[in-house]
Amino acid sequence: MTSQFKKPILLIIDDNQLNVETLTDFLELDYQIHGVLTGPDALAMVNDIHPDLILLDIMMPFMDGFEICRKLKSNSETANIPIIFITGKGDEADIAHGFELGAVDYITKPFHVPEIQMRVNHHLNLRSTNENLKQNNIKLEYQVKQKNADIKDMLSAAINAMSQMFENNDPSTAGHQQRVAKLASHIAREMKLTEDQIESIRIAGLLHDIGKIRIPDTILSRPGQLLKSEYDLIRIHPQVGYDLVKHIPFPWPVAEFILQHHEKLNGSGYPQGLKGDEIHLESKILCVADVAEAMTSHRPYRPALGIDTTEGELVKNKSVLFDPKVVDVCMSLISDKHYNYDW
Repeated sequence: MTSQFKKPILLIIDDNQLNVETLTDFLELDYQIHGVLTGPDALAMVNDIHPDLILLDIMMPFMDGFEICRKLKSNSETANIPIIFITGKGDEADIAHGFELGAVDYITKPFHVPEIQMRVNHHLNLRSTNENLKQNNIKLEYQVKQKNADIKDMLSAAINAMSQMFENNDPSTAGHQQRVAKLASHIAREMKLTEDQIESIRIAGLLHDIGKIRIPDTILSRPGQLLKSEYDLIRIHPQVGYDLVKHIPFPWPVAEFILQHHEKLNGSGYPQGLKGDEIHLESKILCVADVAEAMTSHRPYRPALGIDTTEGELVKNKSVLFDPKVVDVCMSLISDKHYNYDW
């Protein structure tokens, strides 16, 4: 009856035929043994047999064991094969050199076969354990990746629900947050921001006006100019949005981006009157995208103003209210006839 156990493969490299035969006779019961007498023959064979461990002599013709080890370790196909030196070179410098080259063990001749078997078993078990750990880590990484994807999907659904909740409160600006999120994300991508920054801007764009849920819809949707008291009430929405979002454990400061999306470079914005570099770049992008989308869209108190008027407003306030680079990128996008705001 054939055993289902697959024997580990050992490659013995030694120019002394007697050594090869002695080791083979003692070890072949537990291992598949391949023996070669020269380095070139070993290097020619190793990729065909894929040994689990190599027993390597040092003092050999044509190519010594150190050179063979160096070549094996420099090849990605063979670099992880454990190598045990079995040699008559027992100087401390030789032993240190062997380990420096990547050997896992060093045995001096004359050797004792039971000791070799013990060390071979030890290093094969160690390799097997490391392989199992590696496979388990791969499985764990995959499971974590899947779990993160599930969490991201749930978070995305929750964000879309929150965004839609506000839009239902203010039908007059339906789709505004989605369009701002899209435009702001495209601006960020054109500015070569990282994927993390782009995603954080997209999320902040979807939620940037969520604070208006506290504003009566009679104010948000009625035509005509707002009274000062009404305008002052609307100005609280960045702070309300920040308070609503700040406890959500985003990996980015999304709540701060929302809080600052009406801040202006010269300090004339709200709610904190921040200036210049005090404002997050992500908030500067949201600000420009918000203005551009609002001006090109219909509102209860006015019709859409068109691309030319929007570009004129952005250019007039470039470097005063709005970040100049963000304005340039935004104008290049919205002036493109093929650009589509639709979510």
